[in-house]
Amino acid sequence: MVTDDDQAVGARRAREQFLAAGATTADAVRPNVLSSWRRSRDLQVHPDRVELPYLRDPDTDTPLAHAAAPVLRRIADDLSEQAVSVVLTSADGLVLDRIAADAKFERVLDDVRLAKGYSYAEEFAGTNGIGTALETGKPAFIQGSEHYVGTLGSLACAGSPIRDPITRRIVGVIDLTCWAQHADPLLFVLAKSAGSQIEDRISAMNNETETALLDAYLKQSRRYPAGVLAIGGDVVLMNPYLRQALDAADQTVLLDQAAEMTRTSFTTTTVTTLPSGASVKISTAVRIAVRVRSDSVVFHVSLHIPESAPVRGRQSIPGLAGRSSSFRRSCHQVERCYRDREWVVIEGERGSGRTRLGKSVAHFVTPERNATILRAESFDSADDFVSAFEAATDQTDFAVIVANVDELDDATLEPLAAVMQSRAGRGWVAATTSTERNSPLVDMLVLPFFTHTVTVPALRHRIDDLEDLVPTLLHELTRGDARMDSEAMRQLSKLPWPGNVAQLRSVLAETVTRQRLGVIGVDKLPDGCRSLIRRKLTRLEAMERDAIVRSLSENDGSKADAADALGMSRATIYRKIKDFGIT
Repeated sequence: MVTDDDQAVGARRAREQFLAAGATTADAVRPNVLSSWRRSRDLQVHPDRVELPYLRDPDTDTPLAHAAAPVLRRIADDLSEQAVSVVLTSADGLVLDRIAADAKFERVLDDVRLAKGYSYAEEFAGTNGIGTALETGKPAFIQGSEHYVGTLGSLACAGSPIRDPITRRIVGVIDLTCWAQHADPLLFVLAKSAGSQIEDRISAMNNETETALLDAYLKQSRRYPAGVLAIGGDVVLMNPYLRQALDAADQTVLLDQAAEMTRTSFTTTTVTTLPSGASVKISTAVRIAVRVRSDSVVFHVSLHIPESAPVRGRQSIPGLAGRSSSFRRSCHQVERCYRDREWVVIEGERGSGRTRLGKSVAHFVTPERNATILRAESFDSADDFVSAFEAATDQTDFAVIVANVDELDDATLEPLAAVMQSRAGRGWVAATTSTERNSPLVDMLVLPFFTHTVTVPALRHRIDDLEDLVPTLLHELTRGDARMDSEAMRQLSKLPWPGNVAQLRSVLAETVTRQRLGVIGVDKLPDGCRSLIRRKLTRLEAMERDAIVRSLSENDGSKADAADALGMSRATIYRKIKDFGIT
């Protein structure tokens, strides 16, 4: 039977052998201890004396310190009859707090610099419960001569990493230190339990702070007409105004600047220039303070885009026709998201080319692979649609476009969101949605997985792009055998295009049924192209409009003859012509 004394002697001999020969016999010490000894040697830690520099005054006004304080006090009270010290450190091993009821034991800890302001990272203190836990990311129990530095051989320490509940990054260590001869495995269990309790408290405090931040963000979004940005820990909230106006590079710079402002209360307003040439004024609107000093802030962002800042010098993306700066900016924002594998919402009116934009960008960047386009109406059930999404994203890299995500029914959204959560951080997903969506469930369940929103402008807002769109669409329809004359192009440019590019394609498809070759004149355009009305007509209204247009054409533009041919009064046809915007 191996006793604790035997283990202590074995560890002492193994350490002496390691320091003398650079190695030790197999199984002489635990593998994690041997690995730590090697790291300590490589870091040139002195094996015989503690040489710890004083790093800095500890900052105890942090979420970690506030969350840990009651846990440390409770454990210290429970162990007050024993020579045990409870220690809290930061993620770099700096001692933030230390509680020990035994005055003699406290003096020993002072002698080995296990005190506030000193770091017990392995690079300074070699193998120990704090530094080894930080290095391995796992709880560590180091006893007696398992310490690399001989001066620490009279101690035993159990350290357990404390992780952020959301990011799982290590934010600190809780350590229980006692005399080596009094070491008990229960100490290790207690340290791990304490670490879990602190993590639970951090999570609860985060939830409280995040709720306050969200409330403040929503309130400011309702009040402030321009940009609203909220930052708190790992939470970032950006209103649609900023998501639509700024591309990925601009958003990155804005977030970096705002994050810097959260770390100081002295700077309340700053102005900076973004990569696109736009300038922003960032002003602190609300600071959130919930029990602890907080880095949660809501900002007002005023954006100025100079007239001279359209997108320049970038290669056009095949399959996407249009030279307007607004459309080109949308294309290249989506392209940047695709290259960076950032999930993006492509929003816009129906027929504006949202899905085509995403597909063309993906093919442009990775010609060897096409993006998978998923439309709910192509599947028999919600389960089939979600299964298709799961299959399309079941690899390390993928490109998927979910069309009209705002029109998915509630039965589809919840399982789709569950799959998206499991795929977050992998591949590329774009979701198309309407600018006028009204689906709180989509906003709550699906859109949080998307880091960017790009708006595709309506055709009426980029009417000059007809010069590119019409030839491109005609080439697709006729293989280049037809083109529009100038009068027909002028007429097309007068139309409001409520159905956007999809409507334009439909008009041109009908046109080429009348003339497929040569130069197409205005007379070959569909009857509806004579109407400039901006509202969407009912089917009956559209039929009535087309009948009036045909009658006017057949009667050489005479309103009186057209009215007689249709069997309506002149007053009625004049009113209808005005109502329908017939030219």
